[in-house]
Amino acid sequence: MAHPPDPAAELPPAVPRPFWTIARRDSAAGLLFAAPQLAGTLVFVLVPLALVFWYSLHEWNVLANTFHYTGARNYELLLGDPSLPGVLLASALFSGGLVVLNMSLALLLAVLLNQKLAGIAVFRTLFFSPVVVSLVAWTIVWGFLLQHNGGLNGTLRLLGIEGPNWLRTPATAMLSVIVVQVFKNVGLNMVLFLAALQGVPRELYEAARIDGASRWRQFRRITLPLISPTILLTSIITIVGSLQVFAQIAVLTQGGPGVSTTVLVYYLYQQSFQFHRFGYGSTLAILLFAIVALLTLAQWQMRKRFVFHER
Repeated sequence: MAHPPDPAAELPPAVPRPFWTIARRDSAAGLLFAAPQLAGTLVFVLVPLALVFWYSLHEWNVLANTFHYTGARNYELLLGDPSLPGVLLASALFSGGLVVLNMSLALLLAVLLNQKLAGIAVFRTLFFSPVVVSLVAWTIVWGFLLQHNGGLNGTLRLLGIEGPNWLRTPATAMLSVIVVQVFKNVGLNMVLFLAALQGVPRELYEAARIDGASRWRQFRRITLPLISPTILLTSIITIVGSLQVFAQIAVLTQGGPGVSTTVLVYYLYQQSFQFHRFGYGSTLAILLFAIVALLTLAQWQMRKRFVFHER
């Protein structure tokens, strides 16, 4: 008796799935395009961070050519450093003053320069031009202007006012450094705010005017909420930049008078390159990294409360 044909025997043999599929080819192409950025992050960010942490566990004196493992000793010295509270206070004063003045002035300039007037582009260029000027050159020029017999006090004498020694008086040294830095970088935040303001729909202002809303109410209820993502961005950039300030302090005050302008980065430089305590300097770098990371994380977490699009 003949058996019926097996259906499986009539099927063609299964073709093995190729390894190099379209999905894998697209993934490989994406990884190749991202490889330079990943390599740069690994070489210039992650590896240096790991080395700084490793150095913080040692005492490294280049002049004596010694490199000894000390464990947590540098962190114990950090907690007992009598100069550290003053350094952190100076850093907080500089960062707070810079953020408040920079962002307030940048937003004011952006609102004023957002008007459709003839020649307004010239003023936008003038206010932005300090951003592209060399930082050291800008600081040196301001150093001459702020000297006791410099241009600023010379102008005040014409008005019958005797100006102080701006960079050598504790009450004015920090303020002088802050103002110099604000004038240098306010144009960058101004441009960011200006771009955000130009993206606010004009129909909202027209509807608010019809409802009788004042200019201040329009600014508070329409402008600020809609540009809040840009405010978050500029605040993060400004705070991180303020904690990394070095050239202005080194050129204008060298941390003085006393330690009134010795911010954390300049103190790190002193410990590492003037006193050759590279292990302790690395510990200060870890502290700076932790402060920047915590402040950035705190700002990012607050976005759900203050940023309009995140609510």
